[in-house]
Amino acid sequence: MYLMNFFVYVIGSKKNPKRTYVGWTNNIKKRIDKHNKGLGAKFTRGRRWKLIYSETLKSQKAAMKREYQLKKDTKFRSIIRSKI
Repeated sequence: MYLMNFFVYVIGSKKNPKRTYVGWTNNIKKRIDKHNKGLGAKFTRGRRWKLIYSETLKSQKAAMKREYQLKKDTKFRSIIRSKI
């Protein structure tokens, strides 16, 4: 049985590092490529993005729950942004 990992990630705009986006996926490289090609979430279109943080989780449910937590945790995102 093959277990798939899921990832929660934070990407930052290359032009404006204060602009961040949190998401989840099962393939980070492919997902960031989609964001950079304008095929990601509506918020990310028209910008170039770079990965600034990621976590590996064992299930889609856990990834979605963690994504929700990170989206609400403005202090954590501020700390991540300051390290860019």
